[in-house]
Amino acid sequence: MNKIGAEQSIKYPYFEKCWKLLTNTSFAVVLWFGLSLTTIIIQILGNDRFNNFVIFRYVFFHVLQQTNLYLEYPQTYADVNLYGPFFSIVIAPFALLPKSVGVVAWILFNTGILFVAIRKLPITKPGQNFILSLSSVEMMNASSWVQSNALIAACIILGFCFIWEEKDKWGLFFILIAVFIKIYGIVGFAFFFFSKHKIQFIIWSIIWSVLFFIAPMLIAPPNFIIQSYADWYHGLQAKSAKNIRLDIHNDYQDISAMGILRRLFRFSYLKDIWILVPAALLFISQYVRLKYYKDIRFGLYILCSVLLFPVIFSTGSESPTYIIAFPAVCLWYWLQPKTLSTHLLFVLAFIITSFSYSDILTPWFRENISRPYAIKALPNVIVWCIIVVQIWNRQFLKTPVTQIFISQ
Repeated sequence: MNKIGAEQSIKYPYFEKCWKLLTNTSFAVVLWFGLSLTTIIIQILGNDRFNNFVIFRYVFFHVLQQTNLYLEYPQTYADVNLYGPFFSIVIAPFALLPKSVGVVAWILFNTGILFVAIRKLPITKPGQNFILSLSSVEMMNASSWVQSNALIAACIILGFCFIWEEKDKWGLFFILIAVFIKIYGIVGFAFFFFSKHKIQFIIWSIIWSVLFFIAPMLIAPPNFIIQSYADWYHGLQAKSAKNIRLDIHNDYQDISAMGILRRLFRFSYLKDIWILVPAALLFISQYVRLKYYKDIRFGLYILCSVLLFPVIFSTGSESPTYIIAFPAVCLWYWLQPKTLSTHLLFVLAFIITSFSYSDILTPWFRENISRPYAIKALPNVIVWCIIVVQIWNRQFLKTPVTQIFISQ
């Protein structure tokens, strides 16, 4: 146990046993992979159609067939594809496998790459284990939806880590993968200010953007791919408009700060821009601490903010999207001087984020509180606001480097 864990075990009964378990490597690994595999095996045995994975597979097949990627195909799958044409290259190895094999491989890939990304974070191994242990429920949730959000989270984290290591080429490789799959990754450009080679940063941004833009042209004509990018833009616009509808059949969408306000006060006329502009200004305000750009503690606070921002301020956020946000909440908690208020906030965030859509908090809570009011977003919004204020107040300086971080 590290010094922080030891100090807390003196203050709080039973803290030591809990801390040891959550920071134990074997426990973290088994929980991380075990929960995801268990949920997918149960679904296979239950003959689940894996609708999301079918959508993903058909991104590849529709590109091959030069068929519009963003129309509805109700005879094949429900809902519509919202992923970029580049995703056809990413999903190709999994689409070519038999569906039941491909879905397991896809889940293992997503679970594995986020595991690698968290392992690369410049914090001690117990800290990495803590994030894996406490985020494993969200990883299971993302796996049960067969989503790609874990891949997006991994790309953002790896982008930060490589840029911090002055390997901008590889940092931008991962950031641009996320951008060309699901747009969320664009927040990774916030790490530009941590780059020590800003000209290289710009050059590699252009190189990877061009390569990823033309990559789908390996399997389809350029005119079809260019048209597909235009169709993608219009598809995202249509989906955003649909997400903000206030009806009982739409409460799995817009789990965001805007969604909370729209649903709590029945503000059907609330425009995203009214929230996004102040949020963006608050986000930008975090960069006023220019003198601390070389401090890894400041960098990790910004990483937490970057991971939270596109989730809590997006109308497209669903329950499984929070595998992007919640590791940031865990990392934020790990960086904090441990106080009773910090413990209580984190426990509340863990319970509401991880279990508000399950039966654990009772079906009544889910149907009457969680879904109607997008309550899952609330603790994540609170933590993000706290991070902004803490950066203003230089709270990150209170995180002891010698106790928390791996030697740089």
